[in-house]
Amino acid sequence: MNEKLMPVRYGRLSIGLHWLMVLLIAAVYATIELKGNFAKGSEPRELLKQWHFMLGLSVFMLVWLRLLARWLRPAPLAIASAAWEQRLAKLAHLALYALMIGLPLLGWLTLSAAGKPIPFFGLELPALLGPDKALAGDIKEVHETVAVLGYWLIGLHAAAALFHHYVRRDDVLRRMLPQRHQA
Repeated sequence: MNEKLMPVRYGRLSIGLHWLMVLLIAAVYATIELKGNFAKGSEPRELLKQWHFMLGLSVFMLVWLRLLARWLRPAPLAIASAAWEQRLAKLAHLALYALMIGLPLLGWLTLSAAGKPIPFFGLELPALLGPDKALAGDIKEVHETVAVLGYWLIGLHAAAALFHHYVRRDDVLRRMLPQRHQA
């Protein structure tokens, strides 16, 4: 693509989806963390688990729209930095996309193998596997391990954005912030 035609910031759809997914992912993590405050089998605990499943699946559904938006309007050119920094940034973004696809999929597989319903805002999604309690436990363990890695990855992503904004004072963060409408 011609450099002169490359956007200088992300498109509105990409920006909107980015911040919507930030909220959804925060809610996914919050619901599962808050669940531990309630007794097993209690109504609030079960409600938080259902919300965890539904919000996680929402991330899974929206990530495909986000990838389409990224394909339709590529990311802006990288801010001038060392080649290793650009490679690390691309790797981090790939890892974040893998997280947004992989974690919900692992959750869906866990529920499927556990023989549990897969709730999605009044619908019940089909199982992806037949019941297998041992497999469900194994997949759940992988899901939880990847989720912990997700805390670190998301934290590093946010720290990098803040580093660019406050230390380097470049436009990396501003390119993903919603624009204010000017009169």
